[in-house]
Amino acid sequence: MADAKIYAELKADHDRHRELIARIEDTSRKDEERQELFDILRVELQAHAAAEEEALYSVMLANPELRDEARHSVSEHKEIDDFLGELVEKDTSSLFWMSKFKSMRERYLHHIEEEEKEMFPEAAKELSKTKEAEIAKVFARRKPKELERAETEMPGDARE
Repeated sequence: MADAKIYAELKADHDRHRELIARIEDTSRKDEERQELFDILRVELQAHAAAEEEALYSVMLANPELRDEARHSVSEHKEIDDFLGELVEKDTSSLFWMSKFKSMRERYLHHIEEEEKEMFPEAAKELSKTKEAEIAKVFARRKPKELERAETEMPGDARE
């Protein structure tokens, strides 16, 4: 069942990201809050992706039944990270920035919908409750460290 603790924690992050995205979209071009909200979202997305990859995706990649879905999601994380890399380099008050943000939003919302409706249920079928509990522990341990790391590390190619 896809209601294990790990899936609930990941979905709670997704819900927080959806809220931040909506709040950013409600800002005006000259609103200083836009930059503040984007900074929070960027850190959250980077940390979430890194912790999710280490905790859940690493286990899925080792399982032949789940490998393709995990690879697909890793590639989407990279795509979103590249969008974030472009966004941090531009002025949040520019029309280009909002256009790029909306493109990133669409990709990200598509990604988390796939995870919640397809990937998490598939993983729940394949993974034992014990394995899901281990994954939840790894995620809980990694996420704070990744949040700290994301505070100083920029997304996209700038990190490489």
